[in-house]
Amino acid sequence: MSKIRFTKMHGCGNDYIYVDTMQYPIADPVQASILWSDRHKGIGSDGLVLIGASPIPEADYTMRIFNADGSEAMMCGNASRCIGKYLYERALTTQTKIRLLTNSGIKTLNLHVSDGVVESVTVDMGAPQLENLEQFVISRGLDKGTFVSMGNPHYVIFTDNVNQVGETGRVLEHHPAFPQRCNIEFARIEADGIILPPEGRSVARIRTRVWERGSGITQACGTGACATAVAAFITGHAGRQSQIVMDGGTLNIELRESDNHVLMTGPAEFVFDGEIEL
Repeated sequence: MSKIRFTKMHGCGNDYIYVDTMQYPIADPVQASILWSDRHKGIGSDGLVLIGASPIPEADYTMRIFNADGSEAMMCGNASRCIGKYLYERALTTQTKIRLLTNSGIKTLNLHVSDGVVESVTVDMGAPQLENLEQFVISRGLDKGTFVSMGNPHYVIFTDNVNQVGETGRVLEHHPAFPQRCNIEFARIEADGIILPPEGRSVARIRTRVWERGSGITQACGTGACATAVAAFITGHAGRQSQIVMDGGTLNIELRESDNHVLMTGPAEFVFDGEIEL
């Protein structure tokens, strides 16, 4: 057996196991994610994230994400912020702008650094995909939510009862409307016009709980926060600025007017380093 060095990190409680595959290649990440993510018999996490060298000049590094059930995800906003912090604070890069190749395209990370510490990261998540998707979902028998793709599928339901996430989210993940399964968000508008200094911006505050496909209830979901903010904007619940309050923390989301790109800003934290046999 070979020994693999790993780092446990989280973004607003959304925790993953991170492995630098430039040093420790993993031949079977599906099986590794299933075994290591087990919170009783393994390391414990929402999944496994692999950091690699980019095969193309347009990107600096790559990210692959495997959920706790072994399925591969297209994108994870919280994981991308953690990778930015990992690369910078582990001295793999001196750049504060990193181009990260994911299964849903290249995402740009802007690191906010103070005294050598990455205090937060802003990720340009690109433009949401909305065209024709909502009508498809309605045609399959769902009409109470809003479908938004952030490179991965999300279905956002505005409701006073966000705590139905376990019961309802479990069912909707596998609804026939979603042939590739779906992430489900339950969102409640808590305030629609908080004024934040120093710019005096008006920001909606939205309480959100998430059922992630392949992982179940998670403390936070970066793409889910983005999808919630987009859904709130297009349904008239909020403007272009939102604070998404999740179980594990708060993410700030902006739907940029100039190009309709979604910008996600939030923290990333180290938990511990370890070594495991594979």
